[in-house]
Amino acid sequence: MASAIVPLDEQQVTEPNPVGKDRTLPALHPDRKEERCFITYRPPPEDGSPAQVEEFLEHAKFITEDLEWLLALPHDKFWCQVVFDESLLKCLDSYLCHATRGLDPVGLPQSLAVADVQRCIHRAVFMTFLRMATHKESKENFLTPSVFGEIIYENFLFDIPKILDLCVLFGKGNTQLLFKMIENIFTQQPGYYSDLDETVPSVLQVFDTILDKCGLRCEGAAMEPLKLNAKDRPTTMTMSQQDLVDLVLYLCDSTTTIHAFLDIYPPACSTFQSHSFLSRLASFYDLQEDLWKRMGHSCKRMMEVAHLLLQHSCLQPILEGGDNIQTFAEELLQHFTSFLPDKRFLSDYDEHFPIADDISLLQQALPLIDETRTIYLLQGVQSAWDSVGRRRPQGHPQIGAFPAAMGGAAAGGRDSPLGVRESGEGGETPRGAEASPFMPHRGNDGVVSAGELESLLSSIRELLPDLGEGFLLACLQEYNYSSELVINNILEDRLAPGLDTLDRAMPRPPKEELPPVLSKRSNVFDDDEFDVFHRDQVDMSRIWKGRRKGESAQEILDEKQHIAEQKERYQAYDMVADEVIVELQDGDYDDEYDDTYDVNQVGANDLDGDSLLSRRPFTMPLVLRAANKPQFEQEEEEEEDPRTMEQNNNHFVQDPALLRERADARRAATQQRKGYRPEPTGSVVGQAKGQGQNQQTVQDRRKKEASKGRGANHNRRNQADYKRNKGMIPS
Repeated sequence: MASAIVPLDEQQVTEPNPVGKDRTLPALHPDRKEERCFITYRPPPEDGSPAQVEEFLEHAKFITEDLEWLLALPHDKFWCQVVFDESLLKCLDSYLCHATRGLDPVGLPQSLAVADVQRCIHRAVFMTFLRMATHKESKENFLTPSVFGEIIYENFLFDIPKILDLCVLFGKGNTQLLFKMIENIFTQQPGYYSDLDETVPSVLQVFDTILDKCGLRCEGAAMEPLKLNAKDRPTTMTMSQQDLVDLVLYLCDSTTTIHAFLDIYPPACSTFQSHSFLSRLASFYDLQEDLWKRMGHSCKRMMEVAHLLLQHSCLQPILEGGDNIQTFAEELLQHFTSFLPDKRFLSDYDEHFPIADDISLLQQALPLIDETRTIYLLQGVQSAWDSVGRRRPQGHPQIGAFPAAMGGAAAGGRDSPLGVRESGEGGETPRGAEASPFMPHRGNDGVVSAGELESLLSSIRELLPDLGEGFLLACLQEYNYSSELVINNILEDRLAPGLDTLDRAMPRPPKEELPPVLSKRSNVFDDDEFDVFHRDQVDMSRIWKGRRKGESAQEILDEKQHIAEQKERYQAYDMVADEVIVELQDGDYDDEYDDTYDVNQVGANDLDGDSLLSRRPFTMPLVLRAANKPQFEQEEEEEEDPRTMEQNNNHFVQDPALLRERADARRAATQQRKGYRPEPTGSVVGQAKGQGQNQQTVQDRRKKEASKGRGANHNRRNQADYKRNKGMIPS
């Protein structure tokens, strides 16, 4: 009967002790650790000198070989090395600390060898942490979950800073692996949740430190009163350039790390939210106007962090449904409302994650949601865009005015309690009406579709059935197809002067009938014998598919009618007169008539260029020539003027030796310009035997002897040595 499989933490092993006797030890014991020193990681040299690069490559090679050796160990030996070898943990921590992030300043370009060894170390470190976060590798190799959680927690194999660094270093392309890895760590050791809860205030303290360095104050932060004898507060204008660069890099690294962690492990969003991280983040965002260069990336990461918090704490539960959907919707609206004072943050967040889409989602999930509150929120977003002096990009969900049907205050054109409508006299368009969410969607050409236009007309006629459709169409065109503006101005009798004179019962103009398609048909086959669109009868005997009945293939091949037709056409081009003789009758000449250009040979006999009389004669195509035409006549027709051939040869056929000489001159000039020096040509001849040879001749002969196998000898010397060693050739 097979023995039961026990976890590694309960296994016992028997090994010989140094004295020589066997002893029984736990599988996880310090004496089972291999004596191996793991060296710490150092980043590549900045100056890139050859000596330092060589030192780095050798150093990195040692680290890669040690980690690959560690990964090749069996399960019990691996965990003994991880738990009891302090040099291993220092090596891994040094890489997390000094490894290059994506936003670190770029120095000199790295060589190919440095880049390759960096990738090897990167992969080896990630695989080591991945194996350290796995408590069960197979059915035979595993740890008890509770013991695994205690081992990684008590021995500091993982902590919150390490997990944050792992996310920012290895998050690209390894999201699923990192999520399972972090989820297993937090599941088997819940103590990490309390550590994360203690880490969030430290993250907020980072933001407070940055603001304090910039001479700013954030609302909600623990601020101490300034002392009376304190000096002027520092600002970004008073600090040195290097301090400002360090501050921006510090902020960039912090926001990127937080975003990477929350993006990979969304369950941590609830912990961040419990510390009012979202409200502090929004107010901090609006106070960093003095920072520049890398601030755009930091701002984007802040918005993405805010979106992740809202997504996983409010929007995702709403999509999943449940009993507390009203509570999550109220929380989402409360967060959006808290963003209203922070204009820059609100406008940037709406640009990347449109709030109108989230409001639309709420309206679909909760049809009874307070519409007044949602419209107030949308108008606050519009006010944020206006206050920062920006316009929404094309294709962005538009936010518009308060609908007229919401109440008397808004429909009457007065200032509503929400401050969303400011209508003037004379039917002026209210502020924001150009981007109203109640307006129909337009195409690229600015024309409203027929279905949406019918919907607008029916909605207006439900309230005002006595008005004609023609009058309503004119009103819609005047007010940019906004139905609420049309209704509002009709009820208040404040229509534009052009609409006031129209008949309110004016019917809709009849639609113009489009001409039939066949009447505009235009084709090269119009009015031919097979034009079925203009002919009632067509000779069907001239229409067939494939071979005609009773007609053989030989008869089809013997039919040469088309060749005769083409021959007549080409013969017309053969009759070209080189000289036109003009005969004048007596009494027809007029002294005042200029006959300089009456003939077509003006300039024909000039010596400059090709003359008209020396042009190539017309050549009849071979297929159209008569079969019995003498061969010599055809050859005479194909002969060319020797003078023309000589010119063509002079123009188009040059001396190859001259061409090669020019190419060599151009090549030499290019190499000289690029600083290329050709290798000196070697000579293996040397001097006569017995007179000695110089060093150059000896080297050239040695190179020739070593390179014989690459040429036409085809490794003949090596094969001869092989046969001689095997006894095939007598020595």
